[in-house]
Amino acid sequence: MPASQPTVLATSGGHRADPRARVLFDSLVHHAVDLSGVHGRRPRILYLGTAVGDAEHVTARMHEAARVAGFDLTPLHLFPMPNVEDVEGTLLDHDVVWVMGGSVANLLAVWRVHGLDGALQRAWQAGVVLSGVSAGSICWFTGGATDSYGPDLRPVVDALGFLPYGNGVHYDSDPGRRPLIHRMVADGTLPTTHCTDDGVGLVYHGTRLVEAVTESAGKGAYVVTCEGDGVREERLEPRLLPPARH
Repeated sequence: MPASQPTVLATSGGHRADPRARVLFDSLVHHAVDLSGVHGRRPRILYLGTAVGDAEHVTARMHEAARVAGFDLTPLHLFPMPNVEDVEGTLLDHDVVWVMGGSVANLLAVWRVHGLDGALQRAWQAGVVLSGVSAGSICWFTGGATDSYGPDLRPVVDALGFLPYGNGVHYDSDPGRRPLIHRMVADGTLPTTHCTDDGVGLVYHGTRLVEAVTESAGKGAYVVTCEGDGVREERLEPRLLPPARH
């Protein structure tokens, strides 16, 4: 059963460390599944690890996190070639797409080579929930701040643009991101920009921001808008999600 309308959950979280499994899915991933409306069977998650070069050890950890959570996970690899014959059909056969963080610049380039930009848009319109962390958040917007090009943060402005806003991730943990987002909004490089502290996610129905949610108490979401020669930053108080089910 697809989501009732096009849905994105854009996050700076979703994973938590575990001494046995290394990584578990936290409340934000479970919330993406809830948003899909799936019931009566195991949820089907399509994992996109393009931003980390489809690293096998990361894929193995995502498989284990899915097993513990009770989800069926399929990796869609693009290196050295797509690992499925029908990429768009595979997307449409899943409830949730979860995109790993890493290099958003590389992710966008590789997706476009393989036509994933159009396929993902059609999946979104069909009710597959699009979600992810960091690079897997920025990709759905017009752009944001990235370390894809080196240790110094730089703008990326050619993201997929399904959502007509900029996106700022890791807003509280990386001290360079807030000032760069402010500068980019002030000079028009980015439009109004939606930002998340670590552990926070933003839910969109269509292109409308409907809710901020968090797996970590005390964290915030923010809307940064251009105002005169500067910017205005409004804090949104996220709803605390229940603990992840394991």
